[in-house]
Amino acid sequence: MTQEMQLDLQQVPSKKNLIIFTGSLLVLLIASAFLYGLYVFAIAAVALVSGALVEWVFAKVRKLEFDISWMVSPLVLTLLMPPRVNLWIVAVATAFGIFFGKAIFGGLGRNIFNPAVVGVLFVTISFPSIITAAEWIHPSVENFTGSTPLVMLNGDGEFTYLFKDLLFGNVPGHIGETFRIGIIVLGIGLLVLKVADWRIPLAYLGGSFILTAIGHLAAPDIFPDPILSMFVGTLLFAAFFLATDPVTAPIKPMGKIVFGLGLAFFTVLIRNFATFQEGVIFAIILMNAIAPLIDDLFNKEVEESKLSEVTEQ
Repeated sequence: MTQEMQLDLQQVPSKKNLIIFTGSLLVLLIASAFLYGLYVFAIAAVALVSGALVEWVFAKVRKLEFDISWMVSPLVLTLLMPPRVNLWIVAVATAFGIFFGKAIFGGLGRNIFNPAVVGVLFVTISFPSIITAAEWIHPSVENFTGSTPLVMLNGDGEFTYLFKDLLFGNVPGHIGETFRIGIIVLGIGLLVLKVADWRIPLAYLGGSFILTAIGHLAAPDIFPDPILSMFVGTLLFAAFFLATDPVTAPIKPMGKIVFGLGLAFFTVLIRNFATFQEGVIFAIILMNAIAPLIDDLFNKEVEESKLSEVTEQ
């Protein structure tokens, strides 16, 4: 078996892990329906149909198995969408993400970018006015729309959301990001069951907190409260459900830590200095791009260490 084939086998998640991960996404989707209404199921349905169509055509053309893995990207993308986004945006994002983020690389195990993130990034850049103008509904106040906690935290005004509301989802935001207590519980479950590697979320969340805390001490007008910054935006969801994707993250243990720290750096940088308020999506894409380089770096260190041991013997 070649080294490349071994790499592919290491990266592709098992069927059991796919089922557990997909089940966790469905739990978050159902919880979001209680917060934002049944329209989120329409968003999920459009994403699933669009994703299934692209995956089916690709499987037929390449003569590959059409398995449960096709559900993951559409569900993740659904949870990254605003709760009142236009359905055609969802269809475009899903089709683009799966085709250009997964299919053209050869399918599952060979893609270097997270397909759902590719799709979200495409519509965010291509249709910014539509995405940013999407109705940010408040779950607990009927017919009320308002700023998301991330926008409010990074703004000049007073932060008015209660911490318990940040935890239980009683705030505006993307479909899958607001029920943070659920994200934390499910995320820990993924780590305990070894569906996801603990090194990446630990490095990502720990690095984000430390960098924001240092920035807050040095420039409190630019960097927000480090504790609140952990519970706004897509950070928690990304740490457990995006960054831990075994296909697009490094394989080596130290590589995973470096990967998580890199995500933290870019997230904090973009959140506080860039035009777009949320840096998570951009951070994921940037670190996905250099994940193979990180693996190569640590592969060389392992090979040199083994060669040194053999020479000494």
